Amino acid sequence: MARDPIGLALATINRLAGAPWLDRFGLRKRAERLAFQGTRAGFHALAASSKGFKRARQLLPTQRLPGPSRQDLFDLSLSDEQQMIVDSLQRLAQEAIRPAAAIADEAGKLTPDLEAAINELGLIHYAVPAAFGGTAEHQSPVTSVLIGEQLAWGDMGIALAALSTLSVAQALTRWGSGHQQSRYLPEFCESDAEAPVATIAVDEPHPLFDPYHLHTRAHRTEHGFVLNGLKSSVVRASEARLLLVSADLENEGPRLFLVEPGAAGLACKPDPAMGVRAASTEQVALSDVALPEGALLGENDDFDYREFLDRSSLMRCALAIGCAQAVLDYVIPYCNEREAFGEPISHRQSVAFMISNIAIELDAMRLLTWRAASRAEQGLPFSRETALARLFCNEKAMEIGSQGVQLLGGHGFVKEHPVERWYRDLRSIAVLNGGLQA
Repeated sequence: MARDPIGLALATINRLAGAPWLDRFGLRKRAERLAFQGTRAGFHALAASSKGFKRARQLLPTQRLPGPSRQDLFDLSLSDEQQMIVDSLQRLAQEAIRPAAAIADEAGKLTPDLEAAINELGLIHYAVPAAFGGTAEHQSPVTSVLIGEQLAWGDMGIALAALSTLSVAQALTRWGSGHQQSRYLPEFCESDAEAPVATIAVDEPHPLFDPYHLHTRAHRTEHGFVLNGLKSSVVRASEARLLLVSADLENEGPRLFLVEPGAAGLACKPDPAMGVRAASTEQVALSDVALPEGALLGENDDFDYREFLDRSSLMRCALAIGCAQAVLDYVIPYCNEREAFGEPISHRQSVAFMISNIAIELDAMRLLTWRAASRAEQGLPFSRETALARLFCNEKAMEIGSQGVQLLGGHGFVKEHPVERWYRDLRSIAVLNGGLQA
């Protein structure tokens, strides 16, 4: 993101909120509230400033966001703008997402108040180029990973629901043609309160599903394409005004297609899952769905399906990191306060070692993911690094979820504590594939 007066002011507010002297004067909560409200207002101001650009109601040339300048050193420090986003989303997760997570999980959907609070930040603007009403100046998979981490710390299911539209906008910005970008991207930035829901459909309900070998098929016709197949675990499918559906295009391999909900032969039905219930997962059936020629994502063969899946994997890793961090942050005070045989259970080596292992593995998950995202951001090959991060996060996410339940004992098995929900959510990391984009 560009350096500007608003960014400088918000960075100053966030640094002030972290000052140690606030505790001495009892001003901590008031300062944190000011920082949260100021950051939210800052996002609004940035979004409002972007609306000075002429709306792309006519066809504009294809827009591609450049990557940042390549760095010679591997630097893990965040920019002031990235730190501002992290601080803002931490407060959103703490004050809005975490308190509503149990209700959203039970209801299987976001509450209107929670959705409004998330939309108010206007995160979608950072995925859309200025020509179409957004504020994005370069692609930043690292920032996307940071956003995923913080939202998943509040709740992974809510994070999935919140990031589905952002992910479609990322894909359109990355690979969409000028006509596709002109048709859809301006509407995403039209109004934060009424932003249309969009989602990505990759997973299929088949044993040993491989996203590189899709059962959903597409073939060319005189007027466009016809799709047939069944998708599962699609986030908010019945609410979506735009679906990005993966299908095997005859003689050409896996591609993505833009499908609007009014298409004949398209049907959605609930597909509730063990975890991430707040994401409102559904099945999408496609029966001879006819699409125009312009429904194929990308132009001039610049679409890269492997890169699309790698970027999805990065965001899955980010969700695993955020949720695993929530487990660690919860079990440490619990084990320090819970007593057995006259002393805190954290004094037992078996408990202390388990918590230490969670912290070690969590840092390894984060470093592997950030490394892959950093290479993607600089335009370097990142498929190998993403595969390493995804494999490690798949294994350790389930392990950390299980250890969290074990550390709480019987309390880990009841809904009074959120660890049982995090265990269910972390299981999804190893079994689901698409749906997000870094």
